[in-house]
Amino acid sequence: MYIFKKLTCLCTLLFVSALVNCAPTPNENVRTAELQRRSARYPSVDQRLFNINGKTQYFAGTNTWWLGHLFSNDDVDLALSQIAATGYKVTRVWAFGTTNNPATETNVYFQTLNSSGQHFNYNTRNGIARLDYALAAAEQRGIKLILPLLNNFDALGGINTYTTVYGGTHQQFYTNAAAQAAYKKYIKFIVQRYKSSTAIFSWELCNEPRCSGCSPDIIYNWAKDTSAYIKQLDKNHMVSLGDEGWLTATSAASVPNYEQSYAYTGYEGVDFERNLAIPTLDYGTVHPYPNQWGYNYTWGSTWIEQHNVLGKAAGKPVIMEEYAVPDGEDRVGIMGAWQATIVNKTSLAGDMVWQFGTALPSGANPFDNYAVYYGSGEYGVLGTAHAKAMSGKNGKASPLVATG
Repeated sequence: MYIFKKLTCLCTLLFVSALVNCAPTPNENVRTAELQRRSARYPSVDQRLFNINGKTQYFAGTNTWWLGHLFSNDDVDLALSQIAATGYKVTRVWAFGTTNNPATETNVYFQTLNSSGQHFNYNTRNGIARLDYALAAAEQRGIKLILPLLNNFDALGGINTYTTVYGGTHQQFYTNAAAQAAYKKYIKFIVQRYKSSTAIFSWELCNEPRCSGCSPDIIYNWAKDTSAYIKQLDKNHMVSLGDEGWLTATSAASVPNYEQSYAYTGYEGVDFERNLAIPTLDYGTVHPYPNQWGYNYTWGSTWIEQHNVLGKAAGKPVIMEEYAVPDGEDRVGIMGAWQATIVNKTSLAGDMVWQFGTALPSGANPFDNYAVYYGSGEYGVLGTAHAKAMSGKNGKASPLVATG
């Protein structure tokens, strides 16, 4: 009996000691509490998935580049209500809008760049108030917005609006000191205005940045510097690059089914794998457009699986942030196959169709021939049913499971 009591006491001491040694330190408790508090308000990374509204989950979403450029509140409200009804969690909205000549501008715009300087547009009819309304309306409906701050292309405030004023070529924009100073001033204007908004999913450096024919060092260094700048301004929200997922010969060697062709050459000056390792970029983005790049549609699933492999290696989430097939093609068959790949063969955290279409009350028509219209048969499959399928993965949405 005495021996039994000694053993019992010893085991008790060892058990208590283990509890003490395994218990979180006060600092760890504070950090955990802070992460939980922040995740409940702001979307955040949870290993290879995202915590949205306090829940780690996969998601489906869409693109509505035009949401902050609509003149009508009713249009914004209808679109967001339909997006929420679909089961979408996230939509992507242009937070750029630059003109060089406001006197002739007919669109909503947020900034003027010309010989008179850099000016922000506070006009309630066609200025930043339109983006204000979009964020407020999204917050009311629990929809999160990805906000790109620049466009690689000419529409609505692209890199061209900076080079027109500050000189140089498109490729030189990324290293042009005057252009970068103006861009950072715009970033500061937008980020400080909305950094407390719970409607924001993330900031995005650029819609599809490219530096054709450049060394990938150019965009890498630009992305590293610019993302760090945003993190200094806003510690609440995530940051992404917004690229299409281009690979170089070096990074492509890390993925299955690599081929020596356009998407794998680094020609566009982007190295997805290297950029994903930048600490101040929280996740990776992919935009497959096989029909525009010289590939067949089935290659889209290859591109998806390859970026899943790279995301797994980096330990970061990846979103297929745009994907589309033009009207007139078998969109349910083609895009449905890509969606099946995402749901069944990868742990991509989310995907977002380009783009959402609907009949807006004002009659505005900002849609292209890639739009999938709310209420159509295609939308029922590619929108509503797919959102449900992505939500269905959330029974297994532990970040420890999201490793495929």
